[in-house]
Amino acid sequence: MRVPRKSLALAAAALLCAAGFTAAGPTAPADATSPADARAGAAVPETVSLTITNNSGRSEPVHVYNLGTQLSSGRQGWADASGTFHAWPAGGNPPTPAPDASIAGPANGRSLTIRVPKFSGRIYFSFGQKLVFKLTTGGLVQPAVQNPSDPNRNILFNWSEYTLNDAGLWLNSTQVDMFSAPYAVGVKAADGTVRNTGRLKPGGYRGFYNALRGQPGGWANLIQTRSDGTVLRALAPGHGMAAGALPAGVMDDYVNRVWNKYAGSTLTVTPFADRPGTKYYGRVSGGVMNFTDASGAVVTSFQKPDADSVFGCYKKLDAPNDQVRGPISRTLCAGFNRSTLLVNPNQPDSSNANFYRDAVTNHYARKIHAQMADGKAYAFAFDDVGAHESLVHDGNPQHAYITLDPFD
Repeated sequence: MRVPRKSLALAAAALLCAAGFTAAGPTAPADATSPADARAGAAVPETVSLTITNNSGRSEPVHVYNLGTQLSSGRQGWADASGTFHAWPAGGNPPTPAPDASIAGPANGRSLTIRVPKFSGRIYFSFGQKLVFKLTTGGLVQPAVQNPSDPNRNILFNWSEYTLNDAGLWLNSTQVDMFSAPYAVGVKAADGTVRNTGRLKPGGYRGFYNALRGQPGGWANLIQTRSDGTVLRALAPGHGMAAGALPAGVMDDYVNRVWNKYAGSTLTVTPFADRPGTKYYGRVSGGVMNFTDASGAVVTSFQKPDADSVFGCYKKLDAPNDQVRGPISRTLCAGFNRSTLLVNPNQPDSSNANFYRDAVTNHYARKIHAQMADGKAYAFAFDDVGAHESLVHDGNPQHAYITLDPFD
């Protein structure tokens, strides 16, 4: 299974990837912790309370899971409702059933408060049925619903991602792998203020699916339904391509135009908002985009990416956790998904005014952002470029929230 990744260089993110998690984790750049955050982080307790409120309007029982990597040990496992860590037992080949890590979630109109430990992981929630998790010799097998034989294919579920460490809490809503059951996230700071994100506009859930159905070019094929007619999710386009739902060449026209443009002009990338003097300069020569630094030395090169590389931010747009190629690649990835590389030779864009305006673009991401109440989402792995992601963070979190929202 392909693994879309972020290149933000926290150790917690590296642990998340090492543990086999398939979607971008809620992390901050390695240089993003301010002295004030560091002081606040010293007070971060071993667990933080998190309230899950069910405003979904659905009658099915909800099952909650808190799965991830324990940051103090690097072990994979799950946390129970009290925040106690349980390591996974050894897996097998073929995979063996994982222990039941589910927590009985709140009924519609009710709330449940659990405690989350210092993890980098996911909080899953499912409606009606428990999720099926298995263990291999390499660890936990995550749901992969682009595979029609995945045991979770016909279950309505979603997840949030978080990292809680000594620097605080990062909690996000994500659509990197799929758009499904709607929810919002929040965090309360020490002064009592609460920051929220991830909430759809009124009518946004149905509005997204209606918009995707109306998009020519196979985008409607990303939608998966159950035999009873229940809409389960829309796959992210990279997973949709793997499932044969979206043409492999869906981004080729735009990529070719970008390559042609920068064969005769320069693309300037300024990857660090706090280091405006660090710039890299891209030109295409011999079919390869070479990036040079201020001295003119080539620091990294990119082959022309295919659509899968663009949507997944990997393969030909691989983004290692370094200080050169990774930051350049994530900027390119954002520019391709948002289709801004032809209208602005200085990347990344700080404004969303030019996002998704080309006829060839990531229409899945475009339609998700259009339905978000604050415009923010994690619709692809590097949607955090320019701070357009649906993420809340606090260096001294007092409480966290996940709200299961109506399917309207």
